[in-house]
Amino acid sequence: MGTGKRGLIATAVAVVCAVTVLAAPGTAFASPEPSPTPGASAPPAPGRDLEAVREQLDELYRAAARATDEYNAAEEKADRQSAEIVELAKKIVAGKERLKKLKDRAGAAAAAQYRGGGLPPEARLVLSDDPQEFLDGTGLVRQGHHATKGLLGELTRAQEDLEQYAEDASAQWKKLEAGRKAKAAAQKKIEKQIAQAEKLESELREEEQERLAELEQEAARKAQAAWLGSGVLDELDAKASEQGRKAVKYATAQIGKPYQWGAEGPKTYDCSGLTSQAWTSAGRGIPRTSQEQWKRLRRVDVREMRPGDLVIYFEDASHVGMYIGDGAIVHAPRPGRTVTIAGAGSMPILGVVRPDAG
Repeated sequence: MGTGKRGLIATAVAVVCAVTVLAAPGTAFASPEPSPTPGASAPPAPGRDLEAVREQLDELYRAAARATDEYNAAEEKADRQSAEIVELAKKIVAGKERLKKLKDRAGAAAAAQYRGGGLPPEARLVLSDDPQEFLDGTGLVRQGHHATKGLLGELTRAQEDLEQYAEDASAQWKKLEAGRKAKAAAQKKIEKQIAQAEKLESELREEEQERLAELEQEAARKAQAAWLGSGVLDELDAKASEQGRKAVKYATAQIGKPYQWGAEGPKTYDCSGLTSQAWTSAGRGIPRTSQEQWKRLRRVDVREMRPGDLVIYFEDASHVGMYIGDGAIVHAPRPGRTVTIAGAGSMPILGVVRPDAG
Protein backbone atom coordinates (compact mmCIF):
# COMPACT_ATOMS: atom_id res chain seq x y z
CA MET A 1 0.00 0.00 0.00
CA GLY A 2 1.39 3.43 -0.87
CA THR A 3 2.58 5.84 1.78
CA GLY A 4 0.02 8.44 0.69
CA LYS A 5 -2.91 6.09 1.05
CA ARG A 6 -1.65 4.83 4.39
CA GLY A 7 -1.36 8.40 5.60
CA LEU A 8 -4.93 9.16 4.59
CA ILE A 9 -6.29 6.09 6.37
CA ALA A 10 -4.19 6.75 9.44
CA THR A 11 -5.61 10.26 9.50
CA ALA A 12 -9.10 8.82 9.19
CA VAL A 13 -8.45 6.56 12.18
CA ALA A 14 -7.32 9.59 14.16
CA VAL A 15 -10.59 11.28 13.25
CA VAL A 16 -12.50 8.18 14.43
CA CYS A 17 -10.67 8.45 17.73
CA ALA A 18 -11.71 12.07 17.94
CA VAL A 19 -15.40 11.49 17.41
CA THR A 20 -15.76 8.14 19.19
CA VAL A 21 -15.73 7.78 22.96
CA LEU A 22 -13.06 5.11 23.41
CA ALA A 23 -13.22 2.73 26.31
CA ALA A 24 -9.61 2.38 27.26
CA PRO A 25 -7.57 4.52 29.60
CA GLY A 26 -4.86 6.70 28.19
CA THR A 27 -2.62 9.55 29.19
CA ALA A 28 -4.29 12.07 31.42
CA PHE A 29 -4.98 15.47 29.90
CA ALA A 30 -6.77 17.90 32.19
CA SER A 31 -8.66 20.85 30.82
CA PRO A 32 -7.14 24.28 31.44
CA GLU A 33 -8.18 25.89 34.68
CA PRO A 34 -10.41 28.99 34.41
CA SER A 35 -8.84 32.32 35.28
CA PRO A 36 -9.84 33.41 38.77
CA THR A 37 -12.05 36.47 39.10
CA PRO A 38 -10.22 39.37 40.78
CA GLY A 39 -11.12 39.58 44.44
CA ALA A 40 -12.75 36.13 44.46
CA SER A 41 -11.37 32.72 45.40
CA ALA A 42 -10.61 30.45 42.45
CA PRO A 43 -13.25 27.71 41.95
CA PRO A 44 -12.21 24.07 41.88
CA ALA A 45 -10.71 23.02 38.56
CA PRO A 46 -13.47 20.96 36.93
CA GLY A 47 -11.04 19.42 34.46
CA ARG A 48 -8.81 18.09 37.19
CA ASP A 49 -11.79 16.70 39.12
CA LEU A 50 -13.18 15.01 36.01
CA GLU A 51 -9.75 13.64 35.17
CA ALA A 52 -9.78 11.92 38.55
CA VAL A 53 -13.25 10.60 37.75
CA ARG A 54 -12.03 9.35 34.39
CA GLU A 55 -9.11 7.55 36.01
CA GLN A 56 -11.43 6.03 38.60
CA LEU A 57 -13.81 4.84 35.88
CA ASP A 58 -10.91 3.40 33.93
CA GLU A 59 -9.73 1.44 36.95
CA LEU A 60 -13.25 0.15 37.70
CA TYR A 61 -13.77 -1.04 34.13
CA ARG A 62 -10.25 -2.50 34.02
CA ALA A 63 -11.02 -4.44 37.22
CA ALA A 64 -14.24 -5.63 35.60
CA ALA A 65 -12.26 -6.71 32.53
CA ARG A 66 -9.83 -8.71 34.66
CA ALA A 67 -12.73 -10.36 36.48
CA THR A 68 -14.37 -11.09 33.12
CA ASP A 69 -11.25 -12.98 32.07
CA GLU A 70 -11.45 -14.95 35.32
CA TYR A 71 -15.12 -15.69 34.64
CA ASN A 72 -14.47 -16.76 31.05
CA ALA A 73 -11.53 -18.96 32.08
CA ALA A 74 -13.64 -20.64 34.78
CA GLU A 75 -16.44 -21.19 32.29
CA GLU A 76 -14.05 -22.70 29.74
CA LYS A 77 -12.62 -25.06 32.37
CA ALA A 78 -16.12 -26.03 33.51
CA ASP A 79 -17.06 -26.92 29.94
CA ARG A 80 -13.97 -29.13 29.58
CA GLN A 81 -14.53 -30.79 32.95
CA SER A 82 -18.19 -31.45 32.18
CA ALA A 83 -17.21 -33.08 28.89
CA GLU A 84 -14.61 -35.23 30.69
CA ILE A 85 -17.18 -36.31 33.28
CA VAL A 86 -19.56 -37.34 30.49
CA GLU A 87 -16.81 -39.42 28.85
CA LEU A 88 -15.91 -41.03 32.17
CA ALA A 89 -19.57 -41.81 32.81
CA LYS A 90 -19.72 -43.59 29.45
CA LYS A 91 -16.60 -45.59 30.37
CA ILE A 92 -18.13 -46.53 33.73
CA VAL A 93 -21.32 -47.80 32.05
CA ALA A 94 -19.31 -49.79 29.51
CA GLY A 95 -17.02 -51.07 32.28
CA LYS A 96 -19.95 -52.31 34.34
CA GLU A 97 -21.34 -54.16 31.34
CA ARG A 98 -17.95 -55.75 30.64
CA LEU A 99 -17.55 -56.70 34.30
CA LYS A 100 -20.97 -58.36 34.34
CA LYS A 101 -20.14 -60.43 31.26
CA LEU A 102 -16.79 -61.48 32.73
CA LYS A 103 -18.45 -62.47 36.00
CA ASP A 104 -21.01 -64.54 34.08
CA ARG A 105 -18.19 -66.30 32.22
CA ALA A 106 -16.25 -66.86 35.45
CA GLY A 107 -19.36 -68.30 37.11
CA ALA A 108 -19.95 -70.69 34.22
CA ALA A 109 -16.30 -71.83 34.34
CA ALA A 110 -16.49 -72.41 38.08
CA ALA A 111 -19.68 -74.46 37.69
CA ALA A 112 -18.08 -76.59 34.97
CA GLN A 113 -15.06 -77.27 37.17
CA TYR A 114 -17.35 -78.19 40.06
CA ARG A 115 -19.25 -80.66 37.93
CA GLY A 116 -16.01 -82.35 36.77
CA GLY A 117 -14.38 -82.35 40.21
CA GLY A 118 -14.67 -84.71 43.16
CA LEU A 119 -12.28 -87.64 42.71
CA PRO A 120 -8.51 -87.17 42.51
CA PRO A 121 -6.94 -87.72 39.03
CA GLU A 122 -5.39 -91.12 40.07
CA ALA A 123 -8.78 -92.53 41.03
CA ARG A 124 -10.41 -91.30 37.85
CA LEU A 125 -7.60 -92.97 35.82
CA VAL A 126 -8.13 -96.34 37.59
CA LEU A 127 -11.91 -96.17 37.15
CA SER A 128 -11.77 -95.02 33.54
CA ASP A 129 -12.74 -97.56 30.86
CA ASP A 130 -10.48 -95.79 28.36
CA PRO A 131 -7.19 -94.47 29.83
CA GLN A 132 -6.34 -92.56 26.62
CA GLU A 133 -9.67 -90.76 26.77
CA PHE A 134 -8.89 -89.83 30.37
CA LEU A 135 -5.46 -88.49 29.42
CA ASP A 136 -6.99 -86.47 26.59
CA GLY A 137 -9.51 -85.10 29.03
CA THR A 138 -6.77 -84.19 31.45
CA GLY A 139 -5.20 -82.02 28.73
CA LEU A 140 -8.49 -80.26 28.16
CA VAL A 141 -8.85 -79.67 31.90
CA ARG A 142 -5.36 -78.16 31.98
CA GLN A 143 -6.33 -75.85 29.13
CA GLY A 144 -9.49 -74.95 31.01
CA HIS A 145 -7.43 -74.06 34.08
CA HIS A 146 -5.27 -71.72 31.98
CA ALA A 147 -8.34 -70.15 30.42
CA THR A 148 -9.93 -69.66 33.82
CA LYS A 149 -6.75 -68.09 35.16
CA GLY A 150 -6.74 -65.66 32.20
CA LEU A 151 -10.41 -64.90 32.78
CA LEU A 152 -9.78 -64.09 36.43
CA GLY A 153 -6.91 -61.78 35.42
CA GLU A 154 -9.16 -59.99 32.94
CA LEU A 155 -11.86 -59.75 35.59
CA THR A 156 -9.39 -58.15 38.02
CA ARG A 157 -8.21 -55.64 35.41
CA ALA A 158 -11.79 -54.72 34.54
CA GLN A 159 -12.56 -54.12 38.20
CA GLU A 160 -9.45 -51.95 38.60
CA ASP A 161 -10.34 -49.93 35.47
CA LEU A 162 -13.83 -49.36 36.79
CA GLU A 163 -12.50 -48.16 40.14
CA GLN A 164 -10.06 -45.80 38.38
CA TYR A 165 -12.83 -44.35 36.21
CA ALA A 166 -14.90 -43.71 39.34
CA GLU A 167 -11.95 -42.00 41.07
CA ASP A 168 -11.27 -39.84 38.00
CA ALA A 169 -14.93 -38.87 37.76
CA SER A 170 -14.97 -37.92 41.44
CA ALA A 171 -11.84 -35.78 41.00
CA GLN A 172 -13.29 -34.05 37.95
CA TRP A 173 -16.50 -33.40 39.82
CA LYS A 174 -14.58 -31.71 42.64
CA LYS A 175 -12.73 -29.56 40.09
CA LEU A 176 -16.02 -28.69 38.45
CA GLU A 177 -17.50 -27.59 41.76
CA ALA A 178 -14.38 -25.49 42.51
CA GLY A 179 -14.65 -23.96 39.03
CA ARG A 180 -18.28 -23.08 39.59
CA LYS A 181 -17.37 -21.29 42.81
CA ALA A 182 -14.58 -19.39 41.03
CA LYS A 183 -17.01 -18.45 38.27
CA ALA A 184 -19.58 -17.21 40.78
CA ALA A 185 -16.92 -15.19 42.63
CA ALA A 186 -15.74 -13.61 39.37
CA GLN A 187 -19.32 -12.74 38.46
CA LYS A 188 -19.75 -10.94 41.77
CA LYS A 189 -16.55 -8.98 41.13
CA ILE A 190 -17.73 -7.97 37.67
CA GLU A 191 -21.16 -6.88 38.83
CA LYS A 192 -19.69 -4.93 41.74
CA GLN A 193 -17.16 -3.04 39.58
CA ILE A 194 -19.70 -2.23 36.87
CA ALA A 195 -22.30 -1.11 39.42
CA GLN A 196 -19.77 1.25 41.02
CA ALA A 197 -18.79 2.66 37.62
CA GLU A 198 -22.39 3.16 36.57
CA LYS A 199 -23.21 4.85 39.90
CA LEU A 200 -20.22 7.17 39.47
CA GLU A 201 -21.27 8.10 35.94
CA SER A 202 -24.91 8.59 36.93
CA GLU A 203 -23.88 11.21 39.50
CA LEU A 204 -22.35 13.43 36.83
CA ARG A 205 -24.28 16.34 35.41
CA GLU A 206 -24.91 16.37 31.66
CA GLU A 207 -22.17 18.95 31.03
CA GLU A 208 -19.76 16.91 33.15
CA GLN A 209 -20.53 13.79 31.14
CA GLU A 210 -19.84 15.72 27.94
CA ARG A 211 -16.56 17.00 29.32
CA LEU A 212 -15.63 13.51 30.49
CA ALA A 213 -16.23 12.20 26.96
CA GLU A 214 -13.97 14.94 25.60
CA LEU A 215 -11.22 13.93 28.01
CA GLU A 216 -11.49 10.30 26.89
CA GLN A 217 -11.40 11.33 23.24
CA GLU A 218 -8.43 13.61 23.78
CA ALA A 219 -6.46 10.95 25.65
CA ALA A 220 -7.15 8.33 22.97
CA ARG A 221 -6.35 10.72 20.13
CA LYS A 222 -3.03 11.82 21.62
CA ALA A 223 -2.02 8.26 22.47
CA GLN A 224 -2.76 7.19 18.89
CA ALA A 225 -0.90 10.18 17.44
CA ALA A 226 2.14 9.40 19.58
CA TRP A 227 2.05 5.77 18.49
CA LEU A 228 1.83 6.70 14.82
CA GLY A 229 4.54 9.31 15.32
CA SER A 230 6.91 6.56 16.46
CA GLY A 231 7.09 5.38 12.85
CA VAL A 232 5.60 1.99 13.65
CA LEU A 233 3.60 1.98 10.40
CA ASP A 234 6.41 3.16 8.12
CA GLU A 235 7.39 -0.36 7.04
CA LEU A 236 4.15 -2.10 7.93
CA ASP A 237 2.64 -3.47 4.73
CA ALA A 238 2.03 -7.16 5.49
CA LYS A 239 -1.08 -8.58 3.86
CA ALA A 240 -3.63 -10.67 5.69
CA SER A 241 -3.73 -14.42 5.23
CA GLU A 242 -6.91 -15.98 3.83
CA GLN A 243 -8.03 -16.95 7.31
CA GLY A 244 -7.05 -13.51 8.60
CA ARG A 245 -9.29 -11.83 6.01
CA LYS A 246 -12.20 -14.03 7.08
CA ALA A 247 -11.62 -13.19 10.73
CA VAL A 248 -11.48 -9.46 9.99
CA LYS A 249 -14.65 -9.68 7.90
CA TYR A 250 -16.49 -11.38 10.75
CA ALA A 251 -15.23 -8.96 13.41
CA THR A 252 -16.03 -5.81 11.44
CA ALA A 253 -19.51 -7.15 10.66
CA GLN A 254 -20.21 -7.01 14.42
CA ILE A 255 -19.60 -3.24 14.65
CA GLY A 256 -22.42 -1.53 16.56
CA LYS A 257 -23.34 -4.59 18.65
CA PRO A 258 -23.29 -4.03 22.43
CA TYR A 259 -20.55 -5.11 24.79
CA GLN A 260 -21.61 -7.67 27.37
CA TRP A 261 -19.18 -9.42 29.69
CA GLY A 262 -18.94 -13.15 29.15
CA ALA A 263 -20.70 -12.92 25.76
CA GLU A 264 -19.53 -14.64 22.57
CA GLY A 265 -22.21 -13.40 20.21
CA PRO A 266 -24.04 -13.36 18.03
CA LYS A 267 -25.89 -10.36 19.53
CA THR A 268 -23.38 -9.20 22.16
CA TYR A 269 -19.66 -9.65 22.83
CA ASP A 270 -16.90 -9.02 25.27
CA CYS A 271 -13.42 -8.27 23.93
CA SER A 272 -12.07 -11.82 23.74
CA GLY A 273 -15.48 -13.21 22.84
CA LEU A 274 -15.31 -11.11 19.67
CA THR A 275 -11.78 -12.16 18.71
CA SER A 276 -12.24 -15.85 19.52
CA GLN A 277 -15.50 -16.08 17.56
CA ALA A 278 -14.01 -14.18 14.62
CA TRP A 279 -11.21 -16.73 14.35
CA THR A 280 -13.59 -19.64 14.91
CA SER A 281 -15.60 -18.37 11.94
CA ALA A 282 -12.35 -18.41 9.94
CA GLY A 283 -11.84 -22.08 10.80
CA ARG A 284 -9.27 -21.67 13.54
CA GLY A 285 -10.12 -22.22 17.18
CA ILE A 286 -8.18 -20.07 19.64
CA PRO A 287 -8.22 -19.65 23.45
CA ARG A 288 -11.30 -17.93 24.86
CA THR A 289 -9.67 -15.29 27.07
CA SER A 290 -7.29 -12.45 26.21
CA GLN A 291 -4.81 -13.69 28.81
CA GLU A 292 -4.74 -17.20 27.33
CA GLN A 293 -4.53 -15.76 23.81
CA TRP A 294 -1.44 -13.88 24.96
CA LYS A 295 0.06 -16.96 26.62
CA ARG A 296 -0.64 -19.59 23.99
CA LEU A 297 -0.60 -17.91 20.58
CA ARG A 298 2.60 -17.10 18.70
CA ARG A 299 3.89 -13.61 19.37
CA VAL A 300 4.99 -11.33 16.54
CA ASP A 301 6.67 -7.95 16.51
CA VAL A 302 4.32 -4.98 16.30
CA ARG A 303 6.14 -3.85 13.16
CA GLU A 304 5.33 -7.18 11.51
CA MET A 305 1.63 -7.42 12.36
CA ARG A 306 -0.92 -7.99 9.66
CA PRO A 307 -4.73 -7.81 9.53
CA GLY A 308 -6.25 -10.55 11.65
CA ASP A 309 -3.51 -10.45 14.27
CA LEU A 310 -4.62 -9.80 17.84
CA VAL A 311 -3.30 -6.79 19.75
CA ILE A 312 -3.10 -7.47 23.48
CA TYR A 313 -3.35 -4.50 25.84
CA PHE A 314 -2.19 -3.59 29.35
CA GLU A 315 0.40 -5.39 31.47
CA ASP A 316 -2.15 -7.93 32.68
CA ALA A 317 -3.35 -8.77 29.13
CA SER A 318 -6.88 -7.82 30.18
CA HIS A 319 -8.00 -6.46 26.79
CA VAL A 320 -7.68 -7.52 23.18
CA GLY A 321 -8.59 -6.11 19.78
CA MET A 322 -8.14 -7.34 16.22
CA TYR A 323 -5.83 -5.44 13.91
CA ILE A 324 -7.61 -4.58 10.66
CA GLY A 325 -4.85 -2.62 8.95
CA ASP A 326 -3.65 0.97 8.64
CA GLY A 327 -3.16 1.48 12.35
CA ALA A 328 -6.67 0.47 13.39
CA ILE A 329 -8.30 -2.28 15.43
CA VAL A 330 -11.85 -3.48 15.85
CA HIS A 331 -12.76 -4.31 19.45
CA ALA A 332 -15.50 -4.58 22.04
CA PRO A 333 -14.47 -1.84 24.50
CA ARG A 334 -16.39 -2.15 27.76
CA PRO A 335 -19.87 -2.11 29.35
CA GLY A 336 -22.02 0.66 27.95
CA ARG A 337 -20.17 0.71 24.62
CA THR A 338 -20.50 -1.13 21.33
CA VAL A 339 -18.10 -2.96 19.04
CA THR A 340 -16.18 -0.24 17.23
CA ILE A 341 -13.04 0.73 15.32
CA ALA A 342 -10.27 2.45 17.28
CA GLY A 343 -6.66 3.40 16.88
CA ALA A 344 -4.40 0.44 17.62
CA GLY A 345 -2.16 2.73 19.68
CA SER A 346 -4.96 4.35 21.68
CA MET A 347 -4.27 1.95 24.59
CA PRO A 348 -0.99 0.67 26.05
CA ILE A 349 0.08 -2.28 23.87
CA LEU A 350 1.49 -5.35 25.59
CA GLY A 351 2.16 -7.20 22.36
CA VAL A 352 0.76 -8.86 19.25
CA VAL A 353 -0.14 -12.51 18.67
CA ARG A 354 -0.93 -14.39 15.46
CA PRO A 355 -3.61 -17.12 15.55
CA ASP A 356 -2.67 -18.62 12.18
CA ALA A 357 1.10 -18.51 12.54
CA GLY A 358 2.73 -21.18 10.40
